[in-house]
Amino acid sequence: MDDSQRGFLDDLLTTASPSGYESAGQRVWIDYVSEFADEVHTDEYGNAVAVLDGGDPEIAIAGHADEIGFIVRRIDDDGFVHLGRIGGSDRSVSRGQHVTIHGDDGPVSGVVGQTAIHLREGDDEYDDVREQHVDIGATDGDAARELVEVGDPITVSTTVEELEGDRLAARGVDNRVGVWTAAETLRRAAERDVDATVYAVSTVQEEVGLQGARMVGVDVDPDAVVAVDVTHAVDYPSAPSDRTADVALGEGPVVARGSANHPVVVDAVREAADAEEIEVQLEAAGIRTGTDADAFYVQQGGIPSLNLGLPNRYMHTPVEVIDLADLDAAAELLAGFADLAGEYDEFAVDIA
Repeated sequence: MDDSQRGFLDDLLTTASPSGYESAGQRVWIDYVSEFADEVHTDEYGNAVAVLDGGDPEIAIAGHADEIGFIVRRIDDDGFVHLGRIGGSDRSVSRGQHVTIHGDDGPVSGVVGQTAIHLREGDDEYDDVREQHVDIGATDGDAARELVEVGDPITVSTTVEELEGDRLAARGVDNRVGVWTAAETLRRAAERDVDATVYAVSTVQEEVGLQGARMVGVDVDPDAVVAVDVTHAVDYPSAPSDRTADVALGEGPVVARGSANHPVVVDAVREAADAEEIEVQLEAAGIRTGTDADAFYVQQGGIPSLNLGLPNRYMHTPVEVIDLADLDAAAELLAGFADLAGEYDEFAVDIA
């Protein structure tokens, strides 16, 4: 990963993009892909599609731009801001955090209140998010309402931190790494001058029900789509080994099999991995993937789809951890998939 690619990733990770409020992050993504795409367009909700024209077949590489967060639910007369959830926010990691409220007039800093340990009694139960509050320092409700209003999005205020080796920790890794991979795949496909049309897609509102993918699946009708998202890396002491696959950081991207994952697309991506000499991990998805692949594959009468996972520790917390080598391998793998896609007349199961 060179400085430009890493700078793009850092820009994505430091730009707040909670579900329903993705515009700033989408602008970062569009600025990057516009340098090598033949066309870039957006829809009414902010889904972004960059196109590399190369004839048939047409394949799409998609990630979702949005992150989990909170929303201003109400402002009380004492000036405290009460929280609602955006997506699957974890109530066990929100208290005691610095947060930013993204108001129309600019960001407002605050903290999620946590009662001091000296004043708590009995078992320390985690309050539901709706029972938590943000202290912005306002003296009363009128002062608070001058700064923020109901419906403003909120994100945890964290920085991008480099750990040992190629490891990186940040908020919103889920799924900035997916849209990074989609953009980088397009750039590398352009460098290879592939004989296929490649769509790089950055969807909105995945965390609240795969909504953006449903919209794009109607607008774009590719022959195959790969939805790139994070998946659980369980190579740390407290991980429940009985609930997930044996996925580890730094061991390569993860090819899911089962349910939405079309067997021909699975085989094609694994063939590309062999050709590019890229190690991949496998993961079972017997019922659903929990990603945009679940929305894409039921559009247009059925779009052959695959979920490609990027290993991620501590998902849906402010300290998600990834290995940059997995991202680079995923982009190279999918550029290789685009390169060999021309060998496929169609991605359809053989029932003959």
